Amino acid sequence: MPVLAMTPRGKPITQARIREIAEGPGVTILCGRFEGFDERLFEARPEIEEVSLADIVLSGGETAAIAILDACIRLLPGVMGAASSGAEESFEDGLLEYPHYTRPQEWEGRTIPEVLRSGDHAKIAAWRKAQSEEMTRLRRPDLWERHTGAPVQSASGAQRETKDD
Repeated sequence: MPVLAMTPRGKPITQARIREIAEGPGVTILCGRFEGFDERLFEARPEIEEVSLADIVLSGGETAAIAILDACIRLLPGVMGAASSGAEESFEDGLLEYPHYTRPQEWEGRTIPEVLRSGDHAKIAAWRKAQSEEMTRLRRPDLWERHTGAPVQSASGAQRETKDD
């Protein structure tokens, strides 16, 4: 069973790692407070995986642990209802999720895109894919670069610097 230690110096958790944990035998999560863990713990137990929720520092690992548990629990069979419910979520295919719309059809002068009201499932799927790609490209160039394998360029044509440069 994996043992995770919540620490800002750990490897950022990903949806893929969450899926591995959810499909596994369970997990033990260690949560430090304020200054974290005694380094000798990691020296003595190299199997402990140092994990970070994000590039942030919290007072303790409990909040991050709850977020990881919630991300895992929602993937367990029956939690979300239909087994396919999580297939189109952000990060599942390396992209951010497409926009969602609810009722009413018009709200403060804004309407639901016509394609979503068309009933044409192929056109809806194509619209959703295009929206996911555009949203990811604009909001998360790091994810877009990983998804496409091509360096992200600014509007001026200059390539964005990467950590490998």
